[in-house]
Amino acid sequence: MSLLPLVSHPSPDSIIAWRAEGAVTLRQFLAEVRQLAALLPAGGHLLNMCSDRYRFSVGLAAAIVAGKVSLLPPTPTPEVVRQVQAFAPDVFCLTDSDLRPVDLPQLQYPAMAIGRAGSIAIPQIDSSQRVAVVFTSGSTGVPQPHPKAWGALVACVQAEALHLELLRNTPSTIIGTVPPQHMYGFESTVLMAWHSGNALSHAQPFYPADIRAALAAVPPPRVLVSSPVHLRALLDAGLALPEIARVVSATAPLSAQLAQEIEAQCHTELMEIYGSTETGQIASRRSTQTAQWTLFPGVKLSVEGDSVRACGGHIESTITMNDVIEPVAVGHFLLHGRIADLVNIAGKRHSLASLDHLLNSIPGVVDGAFYMPDESGDARVTRLAACVVAPGMDAPRLLAALREHVDPVFLPRPLLLVDALPRNHTGKLPRAALQALFRTRGARNSA
Repeated sequence: MSLLPLVSHPSPDSIIAWRAEGAVTLRQFLAEVRQLAALLPAGGHLLNMCSDRYRFSVGLAAAIVAGKVSLLPPTPTPEVVRQVQAFAPDVFCLTDSDLRPVDLPQLQYPAMAIGRAGSIAIPQIDSSQRVAVVFTSGSTGVPQPHPKAWGALVACVQAEALHLELLRNTPSTIIGTVPPQHMYGFESTVLMAWHSGNALSHAQPFYPADIRAALAAVPPPRVLVSSPVHLRALLDAGLALPEIARVVSATAPLSAQLAQEIEAQCHTELMEIYGSTETGQIASRRSTQTAQWTLFPGVKLSVEGDSVRACGGHIESTITMNDVIEPVAVGHFLLHGRIADLVNIAGKRHSLASLDHLLNSIPGVVDGAFYMPDESGDARVTRLAACVVAPGMDAPRLLAALREHVDPVFLPRPLLLVDALPRNHTGKLPRAALQALFRTRGARNSA
């Protein structure tokens, strides 16, 4: 049996988190983990819905120490919760809200006893212990479970910290705009802090002013873990920001223009992370310097027919990737979008991700996305549609700009001009949300 520590901080007085009240030491964190672990119900599965990132991390650690599995669904809608409960009938919910967020047995996050902790022995966890199950939505809409073992998660976030150059003598504080229940937030804002000797911020800011306040509330060096939609909004707000040592982005493709603007305004380097729920994070790149991704240590890609498979490193089994990947050298690849995003119109193929990139590169476009409607069922060719946030622009001007870069068969009809896209809290744009938008707005603003 191989054991790995719960956290890697070297001293009982190492700072592991920042809350509104100030710094939290390793000593205090472990004391709170022990207190909460003693209160957990008998069920073997925990739905951790704490909105405070520090409380989420204590709940996660308590579950690991108690041998329970944390369930992380894509979104806690009533239907998804029912499906998760069918997967784990003994599941209970840990929450820090006074409201009843889901119809499950509840444990309210308790007020912790304040006092000097006794033992500060760091728990040692079996590397094969299943500590989490992360769910993807799946093509049928039924959440698909992906179990995560402790050893694989630790190896993944240690590789990430190495690529981000966060394994150094001066600890950083990680501020995340993505929730810890999301795979990217789970790895990059909680587990990476635990296993790189850095600290996490309790905050979960969404709006630009809240992001600035969360950054200002902690000392430098600061690492901002975010997404393209949050970074775009932060830039557009034009706020003066505290010093940021590094910006990290994931969940959606990042345009080179946005990356350059972020680096210029924040006077820092921006690193992009690539991965999936199935594999965890597997690669990174500095987007302003190269289009190529660099794989994490030990991770390998192999081409088998039209598929690309990932294995090695922290990946526990060979995974067929859902993206169009072009290996270009040992340890490096280019990303061309998701396989499901490939569209074929009149015998011509293009990727929705590439089209989105071209659309968002047009000066004046704040946000935009292409959408491929379902087949109409008649003899007509299904046409692409697009939804765009571009104040001061009209559809003919946007179509003219797109015509410079794409074949006419891929020009969107209709093209809807809207005030905002229906992105979720991680910045992703669910197809169902776009479908609903076009259903209600399709008769207006069309080109």
